[in-house]
Amino acid sequence: MVASIRTGRDSQMLDRLRGGLIASCQPVAGGPMDEPRIVAAMARAALDGGAIALRIEGIANLRAVRAVVEAPIIGLVKRDLADSPVRITPTRADVADLITSGADIVAIDATDRPRPESLEALLSAIRSGGALAMADCADAADGDRAAALEFDILGSTLSGYSGGPVPADPDLGLVSSLARHRALTIAEGRYHRPEQARAAIAAGADAVVVGSAMTRLEHIAEWFSTAIAAEARVTA
Repeated sequence: MVASIRTGRDSQMLDRLRGGLIASCQPVAGGPMDEPRIVAAMARAALDGGAIALRIEGIANLRAVRAVVEAPIIGLVKRDLADSPVRITPTRADVADLITSGADIVAIDATDRPRPESLEALLSAIRSGGALAMADCADAADGDRAAALEFDILGSTLSGYSGGPVPADPDLGLVSSLARHRALTIAEGRYHRPEQARAAIAAGADAVVVGSAMTRLEHIAEWFSTAIAAEARVTA
């Protein structure tokens, strides 16, 4: 087991997240808003609207956001690997880059799948770098394993994204399961409406990440255009 050495600053950081909204400012890759300066503007706008922390993907984006905000940042890197389905912060080099670039918290894929480096190795790198560790989980077993390793945060991030069809709604059952552990619980994944975020808090989450519903205009436009087109066909 990786030793957990939590400082007063770490505890304060976790306390700042409790009961709050975390904005995931991750534009559609290759889209017109996929530029670090725009991501930084998204982040500032989200904080102005009441978000208390940010989730930022990519080193360039992280650096741009860190330069203009003081709020806690969960940093991650996404990679498409030839020999592993793990995409979120798969290597210790990624961990080091994120911490150097200003991440307070490093998120990693905590699923039980073939991976280039072990959870223990990644967690050790996060601890050595002085950051907090978030385990992005797909199911309750992932949460149990990450809790045993003493991750600081457990997230429902990967529910529905580790195989099979992606559900339409958030996984409140997984949120409740993660909340049984001592780690901070963050609800994430398909939170598109305020009432869903409220339901996550009621299910035991300490904080809720909202992404597409706030920062991916392509997705939001598609939701509305699809609904309008469907109704137009019915009433035509």
